[in-house]
Amino acid sequence: MLGLGSDLLWADMNRLLRLLFHEGVLDEHFLQLHHLQDESSPNFVSEVINMYFHESEKLLNNLRSLLIHTHTHDYNKMGIHLNQLIGSSSSIGAKRLTTLCLAFRAATHHSNRPGCLRALEMLEHEYCYLKNKLHELFHIEQQRALAAAARYPLHNNNQ
Repeated sequence: MLGLGSDLLWADMNRLLRLLFHEGVLDEHFLQLHHLQDESSPNFVSEVINMYFHESEKLLNNLRSLLIHTHTHDYNKMGIHLNQLIGSSSSIGAKRLTTLCLAFRAATHHSNRPGCLRALEMLEHEYCYLKNKLHELFHIEQQRALAAAARYPLHNNNQ
């Protein structure tokens, strides 16, 4: 019966992944990242994604600061931060986030502050959505691994 719980969690993971691919949130790079995980590094994907989120938070804060908290808007510096975010987002398979970064970068090339503000708002929204969904996925994955490893206690028939 314990295997059934694991099977249901596996189905939940697959359903969530199908949704994220169908919505265009993730692409094949996410699957390629998953293929790098093995028995010797069972937390590889979650560790890479957590590093991504940590670094992305800094980049988003830098972008917000450059747009909102400074009187002169350094569009070149924004472009540098966006290029970093594009590269890391693409490498983990965050397709929709990468696309939004490209639109944001286009707004910086035109020194379009209102366009940059809209792009930043959309980028932050998408970032939160991605973070929540991937945390949900990793939570299900953890539960599945625990359910698959669970064993019935041995009963002593000599009692």
